[in-house]
Amino acid sequence: MNRRELLKTISALSLALSPMQRVLAAKAAASGRRLVLVELAGANDGLNTLVPIRNDHYHRLRPTIGLTQQDVIGIDNDMAMHASLEPMMNLWDKGELAWLQGLGYPQPNRSHFSSIALWESGGDGAKAGRTGWMTHDIQHKLGRQISDAHGISLKGGLNIFNTDGGRWMSLESTSQIESTSVTLPAGGEQYNTALDLVAGKMHELHHTMDSLSAKLQKAPKVKRLPGGSLGDQLAQVLRLIRAGVDTPIYRVQLGGFDTHDYQVRRHAQLLSNLSDGISGFSRALANDGEWDNTLIMTYSEFGRRAAENLSGGTDHGTAAPHIVAGGQVRGGLYGAAPDLAKLINDDPDYTMDYRCVYERVLGDWFGIEENRFSKFNTPKLQGLLI
Repeated sequence: MNRRELLKTISALSLALSPMQRVLAAKAAASGRRLVLVELAGANDGLNTLVPIRNDHYHRLRPTIGLTQQDVIGIDNDMAMHASLEPMMNLWDKGELAWLQGLGYPQPNRSHFSSIALWESGGDGAKAGRTGWMTHDIQHKLGRQISDAHGISLKGGLNIFNTDGGRWMSLESTSQIESTSVTLPAGGEQYNTALDLVAGKMHELHHTMDSLSAKLQKAPKVKRLPGGSLGDQLAQVLRLIRAGVDTPIYRVQLGGFDTHDYQVRRHAQLLSNLSDGISGFSRALANDGEWDNTLIMTYSEFGRRAAENLSGGTDHGTAAPHIVAGGQVRGGLYGAAPDLAKLINDDPDYTMDYRCVYERVLGDWFGIEENRFSKFNTPKLQGLLI
Protein backbone atom coordinates (compact mmCIF):
# COMPACT_ATOMS: atom_id res chain seq x y z
CA MET A 1 0.00 0.00 0.00
CA ASN A 2 1.50 3.36 -1.01
CA ARG A 3 1.13 6.58 0.94
CA ARG A 4 -1.76 7.84 -1.14
CA GLU A 5 -3.78 4.63 -0.59
CA LEU A 6 -2.94 4.66 3.12
CA LEU A 7 -4.10 8.26 3.44
CA LYS A 8 -7.40 7.47 1.76
CA THR A 9 -7.97 4.50 4.07
CA ILE A 10 -7.19 6.52 7.17
CA SER A 11 -9.44 9.34 5.93
CA ALA A 12 -12.31 6.90 5.58
CA LEU A 13 -11.88 5.02 8.87
CA SER A 14 -10.09 7.10 11.44
CA LEU A 15 -12.13 8.78 14.15
CA ALA A 16 -9.25 11.26 14.55
CA LEU A 17 -10.46 13.13 11.47
CA SER A 18 -13.38 15.51 11.83
CA PRO A 19 -16.49 15.01 9.65
CA MET A 20 -15.45 18.03 7.55
CA GLN A 21 -11.96 16.62 7.02
CA ARG A 22 -13.41 13.30 5.92
CA VAL A 23 -15.65 15.08 3.41
CA LEU A 24 -12.72 17.12 2.09
CA ALA A 25 -10.51 14.03 1.76
CA ALA A 26 -13.26 12.21 -0.17
CA LYS A 27 -13.63 15.16 -2.55
CA ALA A 28 -9.88 15.25 -3.18
CA ALA A 29 -9.76 11.52 -3.93
CA ALA A 30 -12.69 11.84 -6.33
CA SER A 31 -11.22 14.78 -8.23
CA GLY A 32 -7.86 13.14 -8.93
CA ARG A 33 -4.39 14.60 -9.00
CA ARG A 34 -3.74 18.29 -9.54
CA LEU A 35 -0.75 20.46 -10.45
CA VAL A 36 -0.26 23.95 -9.00
CA LEU A 37 2.13 26.01 -11.13
CA VAL A 38 3.85 28.93 -9.40
CA GLU A 39 5.35 31.46 -11.81
CA LEU A 40 8.26 33.49 -10.42
CA ALA A 41 7.66 36.42 -12.76
CA GLY A 42 10.61 38.56 -13.75
CA ALA A 43 13.22 35.77 -13.60
CA ASN A 44 14.37 34.48 -10.24
CA ASP A 45 18.06 34.56 -9.31
CA GLY A 46 18.73 30.87 -8.89
CA LEU A 47 22.28 31.25 -7.59
CA ASN A 48 21.03 33.17 -4.55
CA THR A 49 18.12 30.78 -4.05
CA LEU A 50 19.85 27.40 -4.14
CA VAL A 51 23.33 28.53 -3.23
CA PRO A 52 26.67 26.79 -4.01
CA ILE A 53 27.89 28.12 -0.70
CA ARG A 54 31.34 26.46 -0.74
CA ASN A 55 32.13 27.37 -4.35
CA ASP A 56 34.99 29.89 -4.63
CA HIS A 57 33.83 30.96 -8.10
CA TYR A 58 30.44 31.92 -6.67
CA HIS A 59 31.99 34.24 -4.08
CA ARG A 60 34.37 35.73 -6.62
CA LEU A 61 31.53 36.46 -9.06
CA ARG A 62 29.41 38.02 -6.31
CA PRO A 63 31.63 39.94 -3.88
CA THR A 64 28.77 42.19 -2.73
CA ILE A 65 25.52 40.27 -3.07
CA GLY A 66 26.93 36.78 -2.55
CA LEU A 67 25.47 35.03 0.48
CA THR A 68 27.52 33.81 3.44
CA GLN A 69 27.04 30.93 5.85
CA GLN A 70 24.97 33.22 8.06
CA ASP A 71 22.54 33.89 5.19
CA VAL A 72 21.73 30.30 4.26
CA ILE A 73 20.48 26.93 5.50
CA GLY A 74 22.73 24.06 4.52
CA ILE A 75 21.08 21.05 2.87
CA ASP A 76 24.18 19.05 1.92
CA ASN A 77 27.97 19.49 1.91
CA ASP A 78 27.98 21.94 -1.00
CA MET A 79 24.51 23.44 -1.43
CA ALA A 80 22.34 25.62 0.76
CA MET A 81 18.96 27.34 0.63
CA HIS A 82 18.51 31.07 1.13
CA ALA A 83 17.59 31.62 4.78
CA SER A 84 14.29 33.21 3.74
CA LEU A 85 13.16 29.77 2.58
CA GLU A 86 13.29 28.43 6.14
CA PRO A 87 9.48 27.89 6.35
CA MET A 88 9.84 25.26 3.60
CA MET A 89 12.46 23.31 5.53
CA ASN A 90 9.69 21.19 7.06
CA LEU A 91 8.93 19.90 3.55
CA TRP A 92 12.61 19.30 2.89
CA ASP A 93 13.05 17.45 6.18
CA LYS A 94 10.04 15.24 5.41
CA GLY A 95 11.40 14.44 1.95
CA GLU A 96 8.54 16.23 0.19
CA LEU A 97 10.53 18.97 -1.56
CA ALA A 98 12.95 18.51 -4.45
CA TRP A 99 15.35 20.92 -6.13
CA LEU A 100 15.75 20.48 -9.90
CA GLN A 101 19.10 22.03 -10.76
CA GLY A 102 20.35 23.80 -13.88
CA LEU A 103 17.08 23.98 -15.82
CA GLY A 104 17.25 25.72 -19.18
CA TYR A 105 17.08 25.12 -22.93
CA PRO A 106 19.25 25.37 -26.07
CA GLN A 107 19.91 28.78 -27.66
CA PRO A 108 18.79 30.74 -24.58
CA ASN A 109 16.70 33.87 -25.05
CA ARG A 110 17.04 36.72 -22.52
CA SER A 111 13.83 38.53 -23.44
CA HIS A 112 11.19 38.35 -20.71
CA PHE A 113 8.35 38.10 -23.23
CA SER A 114 10.01 35.57 -25.53
CA SER A 115 11.45 33.32 -22.85
CA ILE A 116 8.30 33.04 -20.75
CA ALA A 117 6.44 32.17 -23.95
CA LEU A 118 8.93 29.35 -24.45
CA TRP A 119 8.54 28.02 -20.91
CA GLU A 120 4.75 28.19 -21.06
CA SER A 121 4.47 26.53 -24.47
CA GLY A 122 7.34 24.02 -24.19
CA GLY A 123 9.50 25.56 -26.91
CA ASP A 124 13.25 26.06 -27.20
CA GLY A 125 15.42 29.06 -28.02
CA ALA A 126 14.47 28.84 -31.70
CA LYS A 127 10.68 29.04 -31.39
CA ALA A 128 7.77 28.75 -28.99
CA GLY A 129 5.01 26.18 -29.25
CA ARG A 130 1.55 27.09 -30.46
CA THR A 131 -0.32 25.91 -27.36
CA GLY A 132 0.27 25.66 -23.63
CA TRP A 133 2.71 22.90 -22.77
CA MET A 134 0.11 20.69 -21.07
CA THR A 135 -3.17 21.66 -22.76
CA HIS A 136 -3.45 19.00 -25.49
CA ASP A 137 -2.39 16.10 -23.28
CA ILE A 138 -4.67 17.15 -20.41
CA GLN A 139 -7.63 17.60 -22.74
CA HIS A 140 -7.21 14.41 -24.74
CA LYS A 141 -5.05 11.89 -22.86
CA LEU A 142 -5.81 12.24 -19.17
CA GLY A 143 -7.88 9.09 -19.10
CA ARG A 144 -10.91 10.61 -17.40
CA GLN A 145 -13.47 13.29 -18.06
CA ILE A 146 -13.03 16.67 -16.35
CA SER A 147 -16.34 17.87 -14.98
CA ASP A 148 -15.30 21.50 -14.44
CA ALA A 149 -12.42 23.52 -15.93
CA HIS A 150 -9.30 21.91 -17.39
CA GLY A 151 -7.24 24.71 -15.85
CA ILE A 152 -7.67 27.89 -13.83
CA SER A 153 -5.18 30.77 -13.72
CA LEU A 154 -5.49 33.04 -10.68
CA LYS A 155 -3.16 35.66 -12.09
CA GLY A 156 -1.21 36.44 -15.24
CA GLY A 157 -3.66 35.66 -18.02
CA LEU A 158 -4.15 32.65 -20.23
CA ASN A 159 -0.99 32.43 -22.35
CA ILE A 160 0.06 29.20 -20.64
CA PHE A 161 -3.39 27.79 -21.48
CA ASN A 162 -3.37 28.67 -25.20
CA THR A 163 -5.36 25.96 -26.97
CA ASP A 164 -7.96 25.32 -29.62
CA GLY A 165 -10.36 23.64 -27.20
CA GLY A 166 -11.06 22.71 -23.62
CA ARG A 167 -12.21 24.83 -20.68
CA TRP A 168 -9.34 27.00 -19.49
CA MET A 169 -10.17 29.98 -17.28
CA SER A 170 -8.49 33.10 -15.89
CA LEU A 171 -9.81 34.59 -12.65
CA GLU A 172 -8.71 37.25 -10.21
CA SER A 173 -10.63 35.55 -7.39
CA THR A 174 -13.34 32.98 -6.79
CA SER A 175 -15.78 35.83 -6.12
CA GLN A 176 -15.77 36.48 -9.88
CA ILE A 177 -17.36 33.09 -10.45
CA GLU A 178 -20.19 33.86 -8.03
CA SER A 179 -20.86 37.35 -9.43
CA THR A 180 -20.32 36.88 -13.18
CA SER A 181 -23.13 35.99 -15.56
CA VAL A 182 -22.60 34.76 -19.11
CA THR A 183 -24.82 36.21 -21.82
CA LEU A 184 -25.71 33.42 -24.21
CA PRO A 185 -25.91 34.26 -27.93
CA ALA A 186 -28.63 32.77 -30.05
CA GLY A 187 -27.55 29.84 -32.22
CA GLY A 188 -26.61 30.76 -35.79
CA GLU A 189 -28.11 29.32 -38.94
CA GLN A 190 -26.94 25.85 -39.78
CA TYR A 191 -24.72 27.13 -42.56
CA ASN A 192 -23.03 29.68 -40.28
CA THR A 193 -20.64 27.28 -38.56
CA ALA A 194 -18.51 30.09 -37.08
CA LEU A 195 -21.45 31.57 -35.13
CA ASP A 196 -22.60 28.14 -34.04
CA LEU A 197 -19.09 27.41 -32.73
CA VAL A 198 -19.07 30.64 -30.71
CA ALA A 199 -22.54 29.91 -29.36
CA GLY A 200 -21.47 26.41 -28.38
CA LYS A 201 -18.45 27.72 -26.50
CA MET A 202 -20.57 30.28 -24.67
CA HIS A 203 -23.08 27.64 -23.62
CA GLU A 204 -20.22 25.46 -22.38
CA LEU A 205 -18.77 28.39 -20.40
CA HIS A 206 -22.21 29.13 -18.95
CA HIS A 207 -22.54 25.53 -17.79
CA THR A 208 -19.05 25.57 -16.25
CA MET A 209 -19.63 28.85 -14.43
CA ASP A 210 -22.95 27.60 -13.05
CA SER A 211 -21.30 24.39 -11.81
CA LEU A 212 -18.43 26.24 -10.16
CA SER A 213 -20.74 28.79 -8.57
CA ALA A 214 -22.96 26.09 -7.10
CA LYS A 215 -19.99 24.27 -5.60
CA LEU A 216 -18.42 27.45 -4.19
CA GLN A 217 -21.64 28.46 -2.47
CA LYS A 218 -21.44 25.25 -0.43
CA ALA A 219 -17.69 25.46 0.24
CA PRO A 220 -16.32 26.30 3.69
CA LYS A 221 -14.62 29.64 4.14
CA VAL A 222 -10.85 29.78 3.79
CA LYS A 223 -8.63 31.66 6.19
CA ARG A 224 -6.02 33.95 4.71
CA LEU A 225 -2.70 32.25 4.01
CA PRO A 226 0.71 33.86 4.63
CA GLY A 227 2.84 35.01 1.71
CA GLY A 228 1.27 38.28 0.60
CA SER A 229 -0.24 38.23 -2.89
CA LEU A 230 0.92 34.66 -3.47
CA GLY A 231 -0.77 33.51 -0.27
CA ASP A 232 -3.99 35.24 -1.35
CA GLN A 233 -3.95 33.38 -4.67
CA LEU A 234 -3.18 30.04 -3.02
CA ALA A 235 -6.08 30.63 -0.63
CA GLN A 236 -8.34 30.96 -3.68
CA VAL A 237 -6.97 27.68 -5.02
CA LEU A 238 -7.59 26.08 -1.63
CA ARG A 239 -11.19 27.27 -1.67
CA LEU A 240 -11.73 25.75 -5.12
CA ILE A 241 -10.23 22.46 -3.96
CA ARG A 242 -12.36 22.43 -0.81
CA ALA A 243 -15.42 23.10 -2.95
CA GLY A 244 -14.73 19.86 -4.81
CA VAL A 245 -13.98 21.64 -8.09
CA ASP A 246 -12.63 19.14 -10.63
CA THR A 247 -9.65 20.97 -12.17
CA PRO A 248 -6.26 19.33 -12.76
CA ILE A 249 -4.20 22.51 -13.38
CA TYR A 250 -3.98 25.70 -11.31
CA ARG A 251 -1.63 28.58 -11.93
CA VAL A 252 -0.57 31.39 -9.57
CA GLN A 253 2.09 34.08 -9.86
CA LEU A 254 4.58 35.86 -7.63
CA GLY A 255 6.05 38.91 -9.37
CA GLY A 256 9.01 41.22 -8.79
CA PHE A 257 12.00 38.97 -9.54
CA ASP A 258 13.58 41.28 -12.15
CA THR A 259 16.21 42.39 -9.63
CA HIS A 260 18.60 44.54 -11.65
CA ASP A 261 19.45 46.70 -8.62
CA TYR A 262 19.37 46.60 -4.82
CA GLN A 263 18.71 42.90 -5.01
CA VAL A 264 19.66 41.59 -1.58
CA ARG A 265 16.73 42.91 0.46
CA ARG A 266 14.18 42.64 -2.35
CA HIS A 267 15.10 39.06 -3.17
CA ALA A 268 14.99 38.02 0.47
CA GLN A 269 11.42 39.36 0.79
CA LEU A 270 10.30 37.64 -2.40
CA LEU A 271 11.69 34.30 -1.27
CA SER A 272 10.07 34.80 2.12
CA ASN A 273 6.68 35.29 0.43
CA LEU A 274 7.28 32.22 -1.72
CA SER A 275 8.23 30.06 1.24
CA ASP A 276 5.47 31.34 3.52
CA GLY A 277 2.86 30.84 0.81
CA ILE A 278 3.88 27.29 -0.13
CA SER A 279 4.36 26.25 3.49
CA GLY A 280 0.95 27.56 4.57
CA PHE A 281 -0.76 26.06 1.52
CA SER A 282 0.85 22.66 2.11
CA ARG A 283 -0.21 22.62 5.77
CA ALA A 284 -3.81 23.39 4.84
CA LEU A 285 -3.82 20.68 2.18
CA ALA A 286 -2.33 18.17 4.60
CA ASN A 287 -4.99 19.00 7.20
CA ASP A 288 -7.68 18.44 4.54
CA GLY A 289 -6.17 15.12 3.48
CA GLU A 290 -5.32 16.50 0.02
CA TRP A 291 -1.53 16.91 0.08
CA ASP A 292 -0.89 13.59 -1.63
CA ASN A 293 -3.14 14.63 -4.52
CA THR A 294 -1.26 17.89 -5.11
CA LEU A 295 2.00 18.71 -6.88
CA ILE A 296 3.51 22.21 -6.69
CA MET A 297 6.05 23.33 -9.29
CA THR A 298 7.79 26.69 -9.79
CA TYR A 299 8.89 28.11 -13.12
CA SER A 300 10.37 31.37 -14.41
CA GLU A 301 11.47 32.77 -17.76
CA PHE A 302 15.18 32.37 -17.02
CA GLY A 303 17.75 32.78 -14.28
CA ARG A 304 20.16 35.68 -13.70
CA ARG A 305 23.76 36.31 -14.71
CA ALA A 306 26.41 34.58 -12.65
CA ALA A 307 28.18 37.84 -11.83
CA GLU A 308 26.59 40.73 -9.98
CA ASN A 309 26.27 44.06 -11.80
CA LEU A 310 27.39 47.51 -10.66
CA SER A 311 23.96 48.32 -9.20
CA GLY A 312 23.97 45.62 -6.57
CA GLY A 313 21.77 43.34 -8.64
CA THR A 314 21.85 40.80 -11.46
CA ASP A 315 20.92 40.97 -15.12
CA HIS A 316 19.06 38.55 -17.37
CA GLY A 317 20.68 35.14 -17.51
CA THR A 318 19.91 31.55 -18.45
CA ALA A 319 19.84 28.41 -16.29
CA ALA A 320 18.26 28.26 -12.83
CA PRO A 321 16.97 25.73 -10.28
CA HIS A 322 13.29 25.17 -9.53
CA ILE A 323 11.35 23.25 -6.94
CA VAL A 324 8.66 20.61 -6.94
CA ALA A 325 6.84 19.76 -3.73
CA GLY A 326 4.04 17.43 -2.69
CA GLY A 327 3.11 14.42 -0.64
CA GLN A 328 4.07 12.13 -3.53
CA VAL A 329 7.45 13.81 -4.19
CA ARG A 330 10.66 12.03 -3.30
CA GLY A 331 12.70 14.97 -2.07
CA GLY A 332 16.35 15.77 -2.69
CA LEU A 333 18.67 17.33 -5.25
CA TYR A 334 18.18 16.28 -8.87
CA GLY A 335 20.50 17.01 -11.75
CA ALA A 336 23.82 18.85 -11.59
CA ALA A 337 24.50 22.43 -10.59
CA PRO A 338 25.97 24.52 -13.45
CA ASP A 339 29.76 24.73 -13.50
CA LEU A 340 30.65 28.32 -12.53
CA ALA A 341 34.18 27.80 -13.83
CA LYS A 342 32.82 27.19 -17.35
CA LEU A 343 30.48 30.05 -18.12
CA ILE A 344 29.13 30.63 -21.63
CA ASN A 345 28.88 34.34 -22.48
CA ASP A 346 29.11 35.02 -18.73
CA ASP A 347 26.13 32.76 -18.02
CA PRO A 348 25.85 29.35 -16.37
CA ASP A 349 25.25 26.63 -18.93
CA TYR A 350 22.08 24.62 -18.39
CA THR A 351 22.56 21.03 -17.24
CA MET A 352 19.00 19.75 -17.76
CA ASP A 353 16.42 20.68 -20.39
CA TYR A 354 13.37 22.05 -18.57
CA ARG A 355 11.12 19.96 -20.82
CA CYS A 356 12.39 16.89 -18.98
CA VAL A 357 10.35 18.12 -16.03
CA TYR A 358 7.23 18.47 -18.18
CA GLU A 359 7.71 14.91 -19.44
CA ARG A 360 7.93 13.58 -15.90
CA VAL A 361 4.92 15.58 -14.69
CA LEU A 362 2.71 14.45 -17.57
CA GLY A 363 4.04 10.89 -17.54
CA ASP A 364 4.46 10.05 -13.87
CA TRP A 365 2.05 12.45 -12.21
CA PHE A 366 -0.86 12.40 -14.64
CA GLY A 367 -0.18 8.94 -16.07
CA ILE A 368 0.12 10.16 -19.68
CA GLU A 369 3.07 8.00 -20.71
CA GLU A 370 2.93 8.96 -24.39
CA ASN A 371 2.97 12.72 -24.05
CA ARG A 372 4.28 15.65 -26.04
CA PHE A 373 7.64 15.56 -24.27
CA SER A 374 8.27 11.80 -24.24
CA LYS A 375 11.60 12.22 -26.05
CA PHE A 376 12.90 14.23 -23.08
CA ASN A 377 12.64 11.31 -20.65
CA THR A 378 15.82 11.31 -18.57
CA PRO A 379 17.26 9.17 -15.76
CA LYS A 380 18.17 12.40 -13.98
CA LEU A 381 14.60 12.60 -12.69
CA GLN A 382 14.13 8.91 -12.03
CA GLY A 383 12.13 8.40 -8.84
CA LEU A 384 11.17 12.04 -8.43
CA LEU A 385 7.47 11.23 -8.15
CA ILE A 386 6.22 8.27 -6.14
